Amino acid sequence: MHHEKHLKSSDTIRDIVIGMSDGLTVPFALAAGLSGAINASGIVVTAGLAEIVAGSIAMGLGGYLAGKTEMDHYRSELKREYDEVERVPDQERKEVMAIFAGFGLSGELQLQIADEMSKDKDKWVDFMMRYELGLEEPGTNAATKSAITIGLSYIAGGIIPLSPYFMISTASTALQYSCVIALICLFVFGYFKSRVTGQPVWSGAVKVAFTGAMAAGAAFAMARLIGGH
Repeated sequence: MHHEKHLKSSDTIRDIVIGMSDGLTVPFALAAGLSGAINASGIVVTAGLAEIVAGSIAMGLGGYLAGKTEMDHYRSELKREYDEVERVPDQERKEVMAIFAGFGLSGELQLQIADEMSKDKDKWVDFMMRYELGLEEPGTNAATKSAITIGLSYIAGGIIPLSPYFMISTASTALQYSCVIALICLFVFGYFKSRVTGQPVWSGAVKVAFTGAMAAGAAFAMARLIGGH
C-alpha cells in the first residue's frame, strides 16, 4: 500500500520555529555582550531573564496580532464572496469555469460543474475562498494558540544559552560553556527545522548556527569596544 507523507500542523511548527530561533539567538547574543563588559554572572542572569520575559511576551503578542489579522482578513473576504454570489452570480460562475479550465477540463464539464456548484451557496463560497483566493479558514483560537506556542518556544530557547550562568559565577567562564551549548543547540535546531520544512539539512543547520554565532560575536565585540577592554 502506498503511503504519502505530508507535513501536518504546519502553523504550530512555524510558531515553534519563530519562537525557538529568536529565543536561542537573542538571549545568547545579550549574554555574550554583557560578558564582554562585566564579569559577574548574576547580572547576566538578571538581564537575561528580564529579556526572556519581555521577549516572550513581545513575540507572543506579535503572533496573536498576526493570527487575529489573518482571521479578520478571512472573515472580510468571506463576507465579500457571499455578497458577490448574490449580486453577480453569472460572473462568479465564470470564475469557477476559469479555475477548472486551468485544470484542463472541457468547456462542457466546466459549465456543468459551475451549474452544480451554484446550487449550494455555502459550498460555492467555500470553493471560491480556497481556489480563487487561496484562503483557508483559521482554526478555532488560532491566534491564542500561536501566541502561547511562540512565547513558550522563546522561553525554552532563551534558557538554554543562559543556563551556564546559573551555575558559574564568572561570566567570562560561563560564556565559554554558553557558546558551546548554544551553538550545538542552534545546529541541531537548524537541522531539524530544515528537515521538517524540506530544506537541505546540513546547510540549514550550519546557516542557523552561523547566524547565532555572528550575533553573539558582534554583541561581545561591541561590548568590549565600548568598555575599552
